Amino acid sequence: MKVLVVKTSSLGDVFHTLPAVEDAFQQLPELEIHWLVEEAFADIPTWHPAVTKVIPVAWRRWRKNLLNKENRQQLKAFRQQLKAEQYDIVLDAQGLIKSALFTRMANGPRYGLDKHSCRESLAARAYQFPQAIAKGQHAIPRVRQLFAQVLGYQVPDSLSYGVGRGRWQRPDVQGDYWVFLHGTTWITKLWPEAYWKQLAELVTQSGRQVMLPWGNEEEKQRAERIAADIDGASVLPKMGLNDLNAYLAYAQAVVGVDTGLSHVVAALEVPSVAIYGATDATLTGVLGPQVEVIKSELHCAPCLSKKCLLNEPGEIQPPCYREISPQRVFDRLSNEIHTGSVEQ
Repeated sequence: MKVLVVKTSSLGDVFHTLPAVEDAFQQLPELEIHWLVEEAFADIPTWHPAVTKVIPVAWRRWRKNLLNKENRQQLKAFRQQLKAEQYDIVLDAQGLIKSALFTRMANGPRYGLDKHSCRESLAARAYQFPQAIAKGQHAIPRVRQLFAQVLGYQVPDSLSYGVGRGRWQRPDVQGDYWVFLHGTTWITKLWPEAYWKQLAELVTQSGRQVMLPWGNEEEKQRAERIAADIDGASVLPKMGLNDLNAYLAYAQAVVGVDTGLSHVVAALEVPSVAIYGATDATLTGVLGPQVEVIKSELHCAPCLSKKCLLNEPGEIQPPCYREISPQRVFDRLSNEIHTGSVEQ
């Protein structure tokens, strides 16, 4: 059975699809999956053995100038590539108008979410076999249910992304280390810098090392401030996702915030904590067998605002993180490393 999966973006959404792919692979060993995905995320589907072909799409780049001759030529070549394959099933796992349009370009019976289940109801018109999947659930069980419904099996009780860390070599780091994923997009999603520094002190005092990756100059400066004057805390050189994955895969533990990299850690099944304050983890948050989400219990959280609406004075900002102390995070992860399991 040859299936085309259409799930183009974003980073978290792509990772949310891997458990469904793993379910299908375990239930249908003869399954061959091709995956249509944004070019920036094209490496990720290759992490799973069921995915034999990745079809990159550059829609984010093309849409900026659809009249550009080179862009039109690339779009034409992309359509020809899709038309060249005959699929038993073309499955849109995204439910957006753009993904529905890509689905219509492919050869094969088209499946996707029905108009009551899609994020964009018009997308359902593109499918010959629309599927009803209840809303109000986390994205991962929804996609798992969609795959199971289309491919004809029961969703397994256990959750796995099917990604083995053996595809990466352990970095040249002696002893145990933790990785801090301190960078994210909104100011209100940032765990306070003072807390990161206190946590780094707790970790290094326990005999472990701390690794601090970064992706831009602002994150680099924050990493350097966190690591300053702490023996055993290191700022990593700038690196791509594949190189960073090696550090994540072999970490004893990872602490992160609401960021795409926290989904990577969940897929690698490394003991981790993901800290949520202003944003909601209920529908699209980090989920995995070795990750625990620690959410703020402040009355206004999650506010879903890029700017704190409370306007409350105090050294620790935003206020929704005050209760999520470094000691609490350290104790929680240390306990789970010791017991070998993280409660969901």
